[in-house]
Amino acid sequence: MNPSQPVSRFSQVRSGIHIFLSDVGRGVLTLTHSGLAMLGLSLVLGLSVSLLRPDLLAQSETVVYEWLRDRQLSLWWEPQNTADRATATDLSDVPRKQAVVAAWLASKYRVAPEPIAALVAEAYELSESTKLKPHLILAVMAVESSFHPYVQSPAGAQGLMQVMTDIHVRKYEKYGGKMAAFDPLTNMRVGVQVLHEYIKLKGSVEDGLLFYLGGDLVQGETGYVAKVLAEQAKLDAVAAGQKISTQP
Repeated sequence: MNPSQPVSRFSQVRSGIHIFLSDVGRGVLTLTHSGLAMLGLSLVLGLSVSLLRPDLLAQSETVVYEWLRDRQLSLWWEPQNTADRATATDLSDVPRKQAVVAAWLASKYRVAPEPIAALVAEAYELSESTKLKPHLILAVMAVESSFHPYVQSPAGAQGLMQVMTDIHVRKYEKYGGKMAAFDPLTNMRVGVQVLHEYIKLKGSVEDGLLFYLGGDLVQGETGYVAKVLAEQAKLDAVAAGQKISTQP
């Protein structure tokens, strides 16, 4: 064997590696330059479009946003959509009778009709499970809080139905704790549960309402029961299509 042969082969391998790395390097450099050039061109074109045709830029942004949302990709710079958490329903999305009642209550108590519509719809749902009249439930809320969900009495009654949170704190556990008293629908559900229990305990709507007002501390009629039943009667009339004034 020729002694110089291994050296020659080694030189050939080294030369091949050098050529390969050189070609790869040039390719990477070319791609990098091309990529930077394309990026620069894209930036220039984008800037030109934003300056000359802002309408096209807005359309492009809309398409990109929709593409990302369709794939449930989070956009960290975009404000969180909290509309789904709002206790509100469009009047056109509830039955006509409920919409009429909601519009009347909104006008009388000077609150937005959309959240009232959600409460009216919930009252009808709760009526099916508790057998309490939906307009009785709404009448209690009207008298107790005038449909303001953050009201608190000196005695500690809270929310739409003025539930004594400390007394009924266990009823809020499945909703996440007593702070849920200020969630309108939760307060409503707990309040209806309490009222339902009291009516069953006392044997009549009138006595149950009186007990709801103040337990055994309330002696005799205070006008509260009459106000609730009068409001219920007005709501019944409104739902039946009668023209009832919203004035006190």
